[in-house]
Amino acid sequence: MNHVSTMSNRESVWSLPLDLVSPADPQLFKDNAHWAYFERLRQEDPVHYTADSEFGPYWSVTKYKDIMAVDTNHKVFSSLSTLGGISIRDQRADFPLPMFIAMDPPLHDEQRKVVSPIVAPGNLAILEHTIRERAIAILDSLPRGEEFDWVDRVSIELTTQMLATLFDFPFHDRRKLTRWSDVATTVAGPGGLVETEEQRQQELRECAGYFMNLWNQRVNAPPTGDLISMLAHGESTRNMTPQEFLGNLILLIVGGNDTTRNSLTGGLYAFSKFPEQYQKLRANHDLLDSAIPEIIRWQTPLAHMRRTAVADTVLGGKHIKAGDKVIMWYVSGNRDSEVIERADEFIIDRARPRQHLSFGFGIHRCVGNRLAEMQLRIVWEEILKRDLDIEVLAEPERVLSTFIKGYLNMPVRIRN
Repeated sequence: MNHVSTMSNRESVWSLPLDLVSPADPQLFKDNAHWAYFERLRQEDPVHYTADSEFGPYWSVTKYKDIMAVDTNHKVFSSLSTLGGISIRDQRADFPLPMFIAMDPPLHDEQRKVVSPIVAPGNLAILEHTIRERAIAILDSLPRGEEFDWVDRVSIELTTQMLATLFDFPFHDRRKLTRWSDVATTVAGPGGLVETEEQRQQELRECAGYFMNLWNQRVNAPPTGDLISMLAHGESTRNMTPQEFLGNLILLIVGGNDTTRNSLTGGLYAFSKFPEQYQKLRANHDLLDSAIPEIIRWQTPLAHMRRTAVADTVLGGKHIKAGDKVIMWYVSGNRDSEVIERADEFIIDRARPRQHLSFGFGIHRCVGNRLAEMQLRIVWEEILKRDLDIEVLAEPERVLSTFIKGYLNMPVRIRN
């Protein structure tokens, strides 16, 4: 299906009774068929209540300004894992994974501060050389003139190498990080990545065990600049419970992996849909500065974030009660044409390319946003240096998820 919903899909969505419009169906995202749902809600019911879904009742917040109002008001809209956490699927009571993104101040601020030095400007400057070396090696190893999977060979490989560096994780085992990231965010079920919830939890316990060995090595050694050492020596993180340890690991693995990985694929996909934009970039490499945030906006690698109201409030004229589940659909806010001109189009020389919601706002704004941008910039700089003409051969296969807006594979061929 094209990036714009097909007419039949659009007509069927617009003919539904409004109270039956529910965008939180993972299959819609896998089929790239969610766009018409959000288009209708933005126009007819921007703060929309769904009474019945597989995730229970929830509010959909679909317009840019309303999403900003929720994201920047953590006193009313809580991220606490004990209230359900940050995604539409409630945290399981039998397998809680507290993590600093699913905390409120002051604990959120204290734990976030422990890991933020890894993405400080000085450390990014050190990482830049490593990322470039790896991007060069990956691009130069790609076959010319024959089909290969861009997701596996480029997007996953580059981001997994980067994660291994950030954690100082054994390099030969780096694909375990990819697997754990995927398992952490998947929905268990027949034919899926994991068949049962028990299998999912078992694999995540293996992740915790592997990292606990690394922790034990680092906690007894002088502090170094990797994330495990930072957590082991950080005042507010050194005494974490096992579940909190695993929760924060999952956050750092998913946050450091999925955002960049799916934007690397999404950027190439966007250029294939809007080839005139790639010609524009080939003619003027300076446009990369605005092209990178436009890729991140257009892709929106996390479709939503969830909050739970802790007090009665009014949003967009709707009365939201304490305890209600509130979904900020970033994927919809990033296509709000009231705020972003020609929002459905991919335009690399926008006047305000950073006007997007993909990294969130307020206290939970993505801690690694500069690292994500840097990785994307370096890969595209090296693609442009080689003047690669990369053809997308078929529609990518997408992830079955309302949370991770990503790709399983995308067949491509380098024509030159």
